[in-house]
Amino acid sequence: MPDFLPLTDRSALRADCANCFALCCVALNFVASADFAIDKSAGDPCPNLKEDYRCGVHSELREIGFRGCTVYDCFGAGQHISQQTFGGRSWRGDRSTASEMFASFGVMKELHELLWYLVEARERVAALAGGAVAASVSGAEIETLLAETERLTRGTPDALLALDVDEHWARVNAALVRVSEMVRADALAGREPHPRAGRGADLMGAKLRAADLRGANLRGAYLIAADLRGAELCGADLIGADLRDADLSGADLSAALFLTGPQVASAQGDASTRLPAGLEHPRHWAAS
Repeated sequence: MPDFLPLTDRSALRADCANCFALCCVALNFVASADFAIDKSAGDPCPNLKEDYRCGVHSELREIGFRGCTVYDCFGAGQHISQQTFGGRSWRGDRSTASEMFASFGVMKELHELLWYLVEARERVAALAGGAVAASVSGAEIETLLAETERLTRGTPDALLALDVDEHWARVNAALVRVSEMVRADALAGREPHPRAGRGADLMGAKLRAADLRGANLRGAYLIAADLRGAELCGADLIGADLRDADLSGADLSAALFLTGPQVASAQGDASTRLPAGLEHPRHWAAS
């Protein structure tokens, strides 16, 4: 079994396809759309999947209609399920494990995504400790949630499938909301937030070029195809925000809160777009 970093290290919370049995290419369903060229039922291998678990069209996915594949990231759940939960037993080599493996993968992906947010929350709380903003969540609380979530990832397939993921999400999210309030208050420094910002705001196609969105609450906001060129998003909470085809060229997201790789990959940007440490410019941005 390969050696893996602890899950409190964000480097372990990224897909490692070389150590995964292509779970996202089998367990998930596709619906023919702008993101997928075909329909595929959950549990059926993608027709582009090779016997060695590699994608046969990986280098041309976007060109042939599989843009959704280039955006998806399991936060490292695939290799965890493949190599640790199931000890290197593949759904292809042992079909009796297939349905249990695929269902467990969905649960693990949720836990790994929570760990992604919690690791950042820990860093943010530590950075704000002793500052002017009143602490509404402690580092100890975040550490407890981190430890508990990581412990859940070590469960057996039966334990994973019995887990009430929604209940755990709700408990963790309550702490993340308080971290968000602290970070956004610090970013605003007494200023009023942008008048169009707000949780779940409908900003599809919005003209927000060079907008000052520092400290904005954009949780779950619809920013599809929004013009965010040159916008300032430091301290903005972007958890769950839909950034599909948003133009982030020249935007500053270097200190944006709870931003993920899939969100970045679904957007457009350029070499001048500033991203948080640990997130990279997607390859397709070079051609945009």
